[in-house]
Amino acid sequence: MTSRSSRKLEGGGRSARPLLEAFKLTKTYGTVQAVRGVDFALSENSYVTLLGPSGCGKTSILRMIGGFESVSSGALSLDGNRLDETAANQRPINTVFQNYALFPHLSVLENVAFGLSYRDVAKSQIKALAMDALKTVQMEAMADRRPRQLSGGQQQRVALARAIVNEPRLLLLDEPLSALDRRMRKDMQIELKDLQRRLGMTFLHVTHDQEEAFALSDQIIVMRDGRIEQQGSPEAIYAQPETAYVADFIGGAACIPADVIVREETNVVLKSAFGTFTVPSVPSLSMGGKAVLCLRPEQVSVVQAEPEGKATLKARVVHQVYRGSDWLLECDCGDQIVQVLHRDTPPAVGDDVILAFDTSKVWAAAADPRVATLSETGAA
Repeated sequence: MTSRSSRKLEGGGRSARPLLEAFKLTKTYGTVQAVRGVDFALSENSYVTLLGPSGCGKTSILRMIGGFESVSSGALSLDGNRLDETAANQRPINTVFQNYALFPHLSVLENVAFGLSYRDVAKSQIKALAMDALKTVQMEAMADRRPRQLSGGQQQRVALARAIVNEPRLLLLDEPLSALDRRMRKDMQIELKDLQRRLGMTFLHVTHDQEEAFALSDQIIVMRDGRIEQQGSPEAIYAQPETAYVADFIGGAACIPADVIVREETNVVLKSAFGTFTVPSVPSLSMGGKAVLCLRPEQVSVVQAEPEGKATLKARVVHQVYRGSDWLLECDCGDQIVQVLHRDTPPAVGDDVILAFDTSKVWAAAADPRVATLSETGAA
C-alpha cells in the first residue's frame, strides 16, 4: 500500500488533527505569485470546495496537493505527516480531472482496474475490486463498453470509480462538472454528494460555479488573487460575508459605500449617501473605517409607501428580467444599482419606486476598492 513520509510538521503532537493542513502555502511561476501564503485545513469525511474566478490560484493549490506542482514555500501535511516532501505516486490521493482522462483503448472495467495493477493487490482480486467500484457509481452494467460509447455523465462516473477503487485518503476533483450540460450537472451534484457521504471520504473540489459549490459543500474556501478571502460553511458565507468582494461574488449583493461612525459589539452604525443605518457587524470592521452596506435581491422589496420600522431608498427601475417564478428588477438609486426580487406584476422600466429593507436582516462588510469595478463591468 501507500508509504508516507515520517517527517512531522512542528507542533505535531495534537490530537484530533485535521486530515489535511496547509501552512503558508505559496506557489510562484517565475515572477507571478499564483498562491500567496494560504492557511487552511480539511476535516475527515467532509466535502470542501475551493471557489473563485479563473486565475485565483485554486487549481494551483489542487495540483500542489496532488503532487503535480512543487510547493514554492510553506508546507502541506496529511494525517500529520509532511505531504509536500512525498513523491506524487506515493501520496494516498487520487484526482478526477476535468476531461476525465480515460484510456480510449481500454474497456470501462480495464480503466478502473488499471491503477490496481500497480499496487500490492493480488491479480485474483483486481477484477472483483474494480467491479465493486463500478457498482458504487452504478456503472457495473457497462463494464465491457469503451469510453467513446458512454455519455459525459457516464464517463465521469467511470473516472470516479477509477479514483475511489484505490481507497485514497483524499479525492481531488478539478472542475469535474464543467463539460456537462446544466441538467446533467445538477444530477451529478446530487450523485457526488451522495457518493462522498456513502464512502466517508474527504473530497476537495475546485470550481468557479457558486451554485455548484453551495449544492455540494460542507465548507467553502473563497479565493481571490492567490489569497483566501473567506472560509466557512455555505450558510455563513452567504449570510455573513466578511468583505465586499465575497458579498458581490457570492449571490451578487449590492454594496453601498459607507463610513463606520459607531462600533458596538454586535452592531455598527453606517453613514452613507443614502442615510444612516444600524446593522449587524463583522469582526473586520473598525471605528472610523470604510465599509459597505450589503443588500441581496431577496432582502429588498418594492413598496407603495414608506413602512414603519424599515429603511427605504428612492429608486428608478432601469431593467427587468422575467425568471418564471419572479421578476428580477434593477433599480437605480443614484450612482448605485440595487437588484430586487419581485413576485407580482412589476413596475415598468422608468417608474420611480420606493425600496424597503429590514436593517436587522442585512449586514455590513469591510470595504473593497474592486466592488465598484465589479458592479460596473458585471465581472465575477
